[in-house]
Amino acid sequence: MSSARIRRANSARIPSSTYSGRNLRVSDAFSDSIRTLAITARRNSSPLSRKSTKKMKKSRLVAKNGLCNVFNTNVPKKDRQYLRDIFTTMIDVKWRYMLFIFALVFVLSWTTFASIYYTIAFLHGDLSPDFRYLNRTQCVVNLDSIYSSFLFAVETHHTIGYGHRYITTECPLAGLTVCLQAVCGLLIQSFMVGLVFAKMARPKKRAETIIFSEKAVICLRDGQLCFLCRVGDMRNTHLVEAHVRLQFISDRETAEGEIEPLHQFEMKVGPTITDDDRLFLVWPTTLCHVINKDSPLYEYTANSLLSAQFEIICLLEGILVTYQRSNGSYQIDYNLFNSTYAVKTPHCSAMEHYAQDCSVSFWEFYLADYKFQGLFFLTSLG
Repeated sequence: MSSARIRRANSARIPSSTYSGRNLRVSDAFSDSIRTLAITARRNSSPLSRKSTKKMKKSRLVAKNGLCNVFNTNVPKKDRQYLRDIFTTMIDVKWRYMLFIFALVFVLSWTTFASIYYTIAFLHGDLSPDFRYLNRTQCVVNLDSIYSSFLFAVETHHTIGYGHRYITTECPLAGLTVCLQAVCGLLIQSFMVGLVFAKMARPKKRAETIIFSEKAVICLRDGQLCFLCRVGDMRNTHLVEAHVRLQFISDRETAEGEIEPLHQFEMKVGPTITDDDRLFLVWPTTLCHVINKDSPLYEYTANSLLSAQFEIICLLEGILVTYQRSNGSYQIDYNLFNSTYAVKTPHCSAMEHYAQDCSVSFWEFYLADYKFQGLFFLTSLG
C-alpha cells in the first residue's frame, strides 16, 4: 500500500472542526503510523522474510534415475563397518577411485619388497664399493641401488625374468622373501582382477534400458478403479522371473495419535487385476493396482490427491540369462509409450464409487506431480 492511499484513508476519519492542538497531535500520530507501516513493509519485502514464508518443497526419496536420496549420519564406527566389508565397499566406489586404488596396491607391493631386497643387500655388504674386489657372491646379482631393487621386485611379482638380475643361494632370507612375494603377488592379482571383473559384470547399467512411463493414471478397469503405470525393456536379452512391487510412502497416524513418518504401504500390483507380480517383459506391460479397501489410495478423491503428500516407488527385479534366439521377431514402437487417453472415471474416492454414491464422468487424472518413479534391481546368472 502506498503512502498516498494511507493518507486518504486516514484523512477521512479526522473531523473538519478540530482544534489546532488536536490537529498537531493527530498529525504526529499519523506520521508515526506512516513510519511504522513503512518499516513493516520493508521487513516483509526483505529476502529473508520471503524465504521464511515460502512453502518448502519436499525432495524425492528416490530420484528418477533410481538413486536413493537418503544419507546416513551419526553412525557409530561407520568407517570400521565399511572396512569389514571391503569387497562390497570397493565395488561401490567410483571407477576413478577404483583404478587409483588398483594402481596404488601394486605400487605399494613393489615398493615394500624392493625395500626388503635393498635392506638384505645392504646388510650382506653387497652395496659396498669394495665388494667387487672381494671374492664373494651377492644375494641378488646386479642389485646395487634402490632403483635396481625396485625393478627386481617388479620382475619377481610378474615373473618377467629378464635374466640380468637374479637371486643366488648366498642368502636364505632373500630366497624366503622371493617366495613370500610370489604368494602375495598371486593373492593381490587375484583379488584386484576379481574386484574389477565383479564391478564390470554388475548389472547396474542394465537398469538404464528398463524404462518406466512418465505418467501414472487412475481409471476404471472392469468396473474397478485402478492405478496404472507402464514398464518396458528395450533390450533383446529379456529378463526371466521378473517381479514387480509398488511401495506407497507416506506419513501415518497411529491409534494413539503418534505420527509415523515415511511409513511403507505395500501395494499389490501385476499385469492384470489378479495381483500377480510376475511379468513376461518382452513387450511394454501396463502394471495394474486395484484400489480396494486394502489399498492406501482407497479414500483419496480427485481433489484430495491434489494436496496429498505421498510417494509411489515401483521396484522391478529379474534375472539375466542367455539363450539361442531363432529368426523372426515382432517390432515394438515406443513412440506411444508415454501416451494416455481419457476414459470415463469417477471423481470420487474408490470407497464412494463402490458404494455407488457418485456418478461417472469423462475424466482422466494424472499422478505425474506425485513423485512416481521406478527402481530396477537385477541379478545375473553366470
